Amino acid sequence: MRSLVLIAGAIALAACGPLHTTPPAPAEDVATLAQIYFWRAKPGKLDEYTRYIRDVAEPIDHEAQRTGAFISVRTYLANDSTLAWTHMRVFLLRDSAQLRALSDALTGAGVRLQPDSVKRRQQSDYSATLRDRVGATVAMIVKR
Repeated sequence: MRSLVLIAGAIALAACGPLHTTPPAPAEDVATLAQIYFWRAKPGKLDEYTRYIRDVAEPIDHEAQRTGAFISVRTYLANDSTLAWTHMRVFLLRDSAQLRALSDALTGAGVRLQPDSVKRRQQSDYSATLRDRVGATVAMIVKR
């Protein structure tokens, strides 16, 4: 199943462009790994989930990137309804140390941007009404 998701992701990438992206990293920051998350918007929630990424997830991403959590992130929107996912988020990472720290760095960025734990929980509960996680994988970057 995992390889099927990866193959489908690669095929879909050829047919879609990035929805959202962080600013490019300095030239000396070379990515060697990508943490890839696959999400499927719930029926009727595609536009709402896309807005959620732009309005809630991206500010968290920018804060985490500012502190060196990753090099860049792009969000892809599939235009092929036969795929298992609608949104693919690709975090480019310098090395395995960034990979190991990514989850905690994103959580920490979310706390800095929204220190109120009740509001963070509400955001999390809301996001669960918009999408389901399809899968995740780590890929090595072959060509730089």
